[in-house]
Amino acid sequence: MNFSGPDAIDKAIEGGLDLDGSPIPLEMLNFYREVMDKEAARKRSGVKKSMRNRIVRSGAKHFDQDTLNQRLLEAGWEGLNPKEVEFFFG
Repeated sequence: MNFSGPDAIDKAIEGGLDLDGSPIPLEMLNFYREVMDKEAARKRSGVKKSMRNRIVRSGAKHFDQDTLNQRLLEAGWEGLNPKEVEFFFG
C-alpha cells in the first residue's frame, strides 16, 4: 500500500495499518472512529477559518515562522497569533 500524499494517514487508518505496515490495535481504531464520527457531526463555523487552521497546522512543518506569517497575510488572512507562535514555533 502506498502511504504518500496528503491522504496517506487516512488510507492507512482505513486499512488498519500504521505507515510501517504494522496493524493498528482495534481499540485505537475504534476510539479514533468514535471521535471522528463526533467531529463529522459538529457544526462548522466557516470554510475560510478551517482553511486557515489547516494551513497553520501543516504550514508550520514546512515554513519558518516569518515566512508562514507573511504568506498568511499576503493571502488575506490574519497573521499568526501569539498562541500559534508559541505552540508551533516555541
